[in-house]
Amino acid sequence: MPEVTYVVTLACRDMPGIVRALSSAVFAIDGNILENDQFTDPVTGQFCMRTRFTCEAGVEQVRDRLEGDLAAYEPTLSIRPESQRRRALVMVSQFDHCLADLLYRAEQGDLALDIVAVVSNHGVCRDLCARHDVPFIQVEVTPSTKSAAEDVVRDLVARHDVDLVVLARYMQIISPALCSELSGRIVNIHHSFLPGFKGARAYHQAYERGVKLIGATAHFVTADLDEGPIIEQDVARVTHARRPSEFIALGRDVERTVLARAVGLIAEDRVMLVGQRTVVFSQ
Repeated sequence: MPEVTYVVTLACRDMPGIVRALSSAVFAIDGNILENDQFTDPVTGQFCMRTRFTCEAGVEQVRDRLEGDLAAYEPTLSIRPESQRRRALVMVSQFDHCLADLLYRAEQGDLALDIVAVVSNHGVCRDLCARHDVPFIQVEVTPSTKSAAEDVVRDLVARHDVDLVVLARYMQIISPALCSELSGRIVNIHHSFLPGFKGARAYHQAYERGVKLIGATAHFVTADLDEGPIIEQDVARVTHARRPSEFIALGRDVERTVLARAVGLIAEDRVMLVGQRTVVFSQ
């Protein structure tokens, strides 16, 4: 049987012997560890680890061995053949810059991710999706149709076995119920360097305050608007001579790269939740 590369993530209460137990389990199936990153959160005492290794064993044999050898630690364990790519559903409204960037990166192989469909409450991005041969589903969202629209999202997530929902400038608030159902699986790009300048006119607020840095924040979505655990951020320097329209143009560049980096990190199982914070094992 040819060698398979696996990615394993583990989270549990910190205690002695976890690394040794996992290493021994990998050794027992004739595996070879290629990467290993670990972190213990000093506040919560949670231990996080990401391990990448090769072996000839099948996924069920790997799962049985690791789950058995690590059972005493009661971990939350994820085991994935690296070739099994994560599946994403992207949601967008009228601004297409983040979606266009994700589609291009995925098509070029720069993201270890399959975009299975795009959902929008507008038709602006239909032709863009068609050029990339990605299904486009337009779903009207009004106060009276919001619940039905979210049911469409639930159906797509289930039908396409979606791992991650990406809000690529989707300008509708997700209901607390759907946030809860997709907890840890839905990520948003916010056009501000959070926390601060929240809401729809973040760049105008920044302009009015005379900021010298503008930025963007990718975060997990929770029922608390723009308050979810932060995954990735970046900034661009500006001066007093910049107009709001220039802030927006610069900000779009930052939004694209920040969202792409966040999605790429999640696709490679490098992001782990620890309470309201994230542990990010960098590439």
